[in-house]
Amino acid sequence: MSTFSGLSGALSALYSQRRGMDVTGQNIANANTEGYSRQRAEMQAMGGSPVPAMYSVSDGTSGGVTISGVPRIQDAFLEARGRVEHAQNTYLADQNRVFTNVQQAFGALSQVGLQTQLNELWGSWHDLANHPGDGAARNQVIARSQTVTDTLHATHNALSSLFETTREQFTAYATDVNNTAAQAAQLNQAVIRGTLAGLPVNELADQRDALVMHLAELTGASAVPRANGSLDVVLGGSSLVSGDVARQVAVYGAGSLDTMTPSSTVGLKWTDNNAQVIVPSGQLGSSMKAMNDIIPQYSQQLDDVAKTLANAVNAKHVAGYDLSGNTGASFFGTPGGVPVTAGNIAVLVTDPAKVAASGVSATGGNLDGSNADAIAGIGVTINGPDWKYRGLVANLGVDAQRAERLASMQDILTKDVDSSRQAQSGVNLDEEMTNLIAYQRAYQAASRVISTIDSTLDTLINRI
Repeated sequence: MSTFSGLSGALSALYSQRRGMDVTGQNIANANTEGYSRQRAEMQAMGGSPVPAMYSVSDGTSGGVTISGVPRIQDAFLEARGRVEHAQNTYLADQNRVFTNVQQAFGALSQVGLQTQLNELWGSWHDLANHPGDGAARNQVIARSQTVTDTLHATHNALSSLFETTREQFTAYATDVNNTAAQAAQLNQAVIRGTLAGLPVNELADQRDALVMHLAELTGASAVPRANGSLDVVLGGSSLVSGDVARQVAVYGAGSLDTMTPSSTVGLKWTDNNAQVIVPSGQLGSSMKAMNDIIPQYSQQLDDVAKTLANAVNAKHVAGYDLSGNTGASFFGTPGGVPVTAGNIAVLVTDPAKVAASGVSATGGNLDGSNADAIAGIGVTINGPDWKYRGLVANLGVDAQRAERLASMQDILTKDVDSSRQAQSGVNLDEEMTNLIAYQRAYQAASRVISTIDSTLDTLINRI
């Protein structure tokens, strides 16, 4: 063994320990960088040649040390779990927001909702029953009825506005998916090329992983790591990002609540083959459920309340008589005769004298108010408008509470998983400072070895 082999081993130690300090410095510099995964310099002893020599013998010592790699410290299972939990968290948080907005549309969180207006309407009919000849009482019935229809219109318009806002946000999310997928594919390409060239790609991989996490939050997509360092993204069983190739999605379906039908649901499709994109969760999944299920469902129930109100009042109003002794006309309806909905219901009787409060046909001093009393009783009938509206609001409250509870529980779970991920891949400054001291001492020791060998060689060469 050559005397100079000790110098070679000590020199490799200097290089390796310095590289370890560089990696530690990088970790410390990015201790507060979001998405950064700590790195570790993995060292490997350099022994003798694995190929046996015929004419020379080596004891295999003094080979030194080399850096075998600088990997990111991550737990693949925790990273995959993190994407799943983040996707579910954004989905449930958005569902909670949707139900809160639907409650606000119905005025369920205030004291001026439709139920209050209905109570005042039946109260006005009751007052008219007690004073059938009072013109002010008749005007009050018409005014209260108009207030109810205005409230129905306002609630329908609020739901329509919520649908359109959600539709606009859905389109923005789809654009975000396309842009993020394209960026992830570009970073995949950079990682693949860097890996093949032997260049450091850890920071690029961190940036790529952050984009993939964002895709998971948007769509509930999953990720599949490849041997070449790339990360494929799978959405609903189909490839969204494969290596350096990213597919694009487009929005289809109804643009407003009034044009929404079972055959015009809102969704995503692949631009390359027009196939439907299955979105399991995430913000896009929540938006699709809001537009295709939640908002139309409550809008249809509100329409049912309006139809029930019109049918119930009209059935009794046409059986009564006005001040002139004529049979009553339909009290509620639509100007064009189209089916009644919450968005188009109108008060057709605008003349106080035409309000059919009487149960008998008479003219002149008619003081009978039995028909008005019968109409006032609609408010307490089973399957009447009040009964259906109270059921609607009760179900909405239950759904909203459930959404809030699930969102809160999922948020706690997501934070717990993030804490586990951070404990595994985050930078611990105490640990890094310990590593830094260890590398420093090893560097000093390697320097002392070189100094000692230098002194030995000086004695050997110059003094003997």
